Amino acid sequence: MTTAPTAHALVEAAESLFAAGVMSHSGHANLSARLDGDRFLLTPGFVRGLRPEQLATVGLDGRLLDGELRSVSTEIIAMHSAVYRARPGVGTIIHTHSPAATAFAVAHRPLPCRTEPMLRFGQPEEVPVVPWGPRGSDVSVRGIASVLADRPTTSAVLLANHGLLVFGPDPAATAHLLVAIEESAEAELAAVALGGAVDFPAGALAAVRSSIARAAS
Repeated sequence: MTTAPTAHALVEAAESLFAAGVMSHSGHANLSARLDGDRFLLTPGFVRGLRPEQLATVGLDGRLLDGELRSVSTEIIAMHSAVYRARPGVGTIIHTHSPAATAFAVAHRPLPCRTEPMLRFGQPEEVPVVPWGPRGSDVSVRGIASVLADRPTTSAVLLANHGLLVFGPDPAATAHLLVAIEESAEAELAAVALGGAVDFPAGALAAVRSSIARAAS
């Protein structure tokens, strides 16, 4: 099975995040895409100017199967593997230090769902916070797995004192959700000056889904 289409889609997702302006000053991120039940592609330690041939193939058991990884990416293999094991339907995982979302992570504050893009792109609930643990450590990975078990419908988590982790069916959809979450975090912070953000009315999610269905018919 060729990995080329998946690799190109992952590179395009990385480029879209820079184009959307949701990356940190450093541009730090790591992205992965599932290939099958046992393997996934992983970015090698950098994502700015990423090329498909630079992606590494990794097993869910942590083994490097093809390509090269910097130590900065080797550390997070277990984090990606844990999400893929917990969520068989997940096809892509993206981790960034997007500034506004990271502000909520640093404050240990869940990000409420109060913007329509979050409803539309797959996070119609608050983004929960995973307790802090050293990057890629057993403590961190166990914390992620525990929150995913407790919140079976969330498509994102905030890593306390660290950043944002988003997962979805494919690279494009996951990138769209990440942008929606970062914009929502920005809006939440800006709304404080106006008295604070306000929750959706009851039935908002059903109304949005009905609108989407009408447009698609």
